[in-house]
Amino acid sequence: MATLCRPSVSVPEHVITMEETLELARERHADHPQLPLALRLIENTGVRTRRIVQPIEETLKHPGFEDRNKLYAAEAKARVPAVIQRALDDAELLTTDVDLIIYVSCTGFMMPSLTAWLINEMGFDPTTRQLPIAQLGCAAGGAAINRAHDFCTAYPEANALIVACEFCSLCYQPTDIGVGSLLSNGLFGDGIAAAAVRGRGGEGVVLERNGSYLIPKTEEWIMYDVKATGFHFLLDKRVPATMEPLAPALKDLAGDHGWNASDLDFYIVHAGGPRILDDLSTFLQVDPHAFRFSRSTLTEYGNIASAVVLDALRRLFDEGGAEHRARGLLAGFGPGITAEMALGRWHSADETR
Repeated sequence: MATLCRPSVSVPEHVITMEETLELARERHADHPQLPLALRLIENTGVRTRRIVQPIEETLKHPGFEDRNKLYAAEAKARVPAVIQRALDDAELLTTDVDLIIYVSCTGFMMPSLTAWLINEMGFDPTTRQLPIAQLGCAAGGAAINRAHDFCTAYPEANALIVACEFCSLCYQPTDIGVGSLLSNGLFGDGIAAAAVRGRGGEGVVLERNGSYLIPKTEEWIMYDVKATGFHFLLDKRVPATMEPLAPALKDLAGDHGWNASDLDFYIVHAGGPRILDDLSTFLQVDPHAFRFSRSTLTEYGNIASAVVLDALRRLFDEGGAEHRARGLLAGFGPGITAEMALGRWHSADETR
């Protein structure tokens, strides 16, 4: 069975606080007719700090999409290898043990994917399969877990490596002043995460079932408007309410596995915002404390897109993990509107299956 091992997570050194974010909004949009609303929405995110790859003075500039994308590639190459190495060390794997690299990112573009560079630079075998995922946004962390599960199910002796690299600050657009854009400016942060999925052995979540669900006719609710200036993020005001139609999909997945989604031992979900977590608690009838790992990620780092679910899982490991064979749910939510969902049991290193 495929085991999702301890994630390694890294965030950049430049910090911006909630107070600084609000002050910048007041300074830069003093005449905005909906500024009070935007400020209230930003405050309600619960995000206390975020990390970004450049000082805020540089982040607020826009040198053009070409320069930003070059910076994305340079920062990824500078920062990702160390995160990968820690994840492999924690999973007790070498680069030569990895059969598939899944690289997810929606905040920059490279062709060939960073996977090719990683294989060459870090000593992965040339036969390592590559699976870049660029257009699932925040749901891609969950999708990567599910594709790694599928791969290790098809090839039970194989190992997969998941890498999420998100520099959301490089998508800041100074000319986008809608309320949704102003909210996004106070919500998203930068982060890198990696985790191994072992076909045999390892401590972590033994993946048992996965699924995907798309809410019909919502493809324009979260999207990019791609212009000469780069990626312009569009966020529909209806997005925070999407847990009501997605909760039944989570319940169905658990029910098909003979489990009750309201009665699991741990929950690792994408924290797009506080209402996502609040509504999941309501519609799944789960104690809000169950989502503490996701909420901590949101509070300390902001929404780091596809890396959120891996950081939330890292926090479960930091807490000491769960009881052996404890049952859990993992889920990523993003454009589509798409949910990528997985079920698994905790496996302790000192226990035998």
